[in-house]
Amino acid sequence: MENLFSLHNILGVFLTITGIFDAIKYHWQTLSIRKIGLAKGHSRKFINAAILNDLTRLAYFILVKPDLYLLISSIVAIIYMLELYGTIYWLYPYRMRGCQNFKRPNIFIYTINSIIPNKIRKRL
Repeated sequence: MENLFSLHNILGVFLTITGIFDAIKYHWQTLSIRKIGLAKGHSRKFINAAILNDLTRLAYFILVKPDLYLLISSIVAIIYMLELYGTIYWLYPYRMRGCQNFKRPNIFIYTINSIIPNKIRKRL
């Protein structure tokens, strides 16, 4: 029987705690954006890459090597990243914001636009 205080379990708990702290930084960024009321200056590509990284990590650990500690830290990170993504989407400085007939673009169009390089993409 495996010892409860084995190196694997100690490192796993430490990884989960640091993973949660890593995820909380996205929540802090969300709070600062909400306080200001505008997501200007916050990189959409950064959050896209972070979400893709944790989704890939989550898929790997579910399909290839299940590990409870990494699963917990990835899920918590994804939750806070999606919160940040939604906040940036909601408070993004769209070109026509403030106009009478303003309508946010579809979330799919917004995501595609955030992936395209700035020189090529159309400003939303």
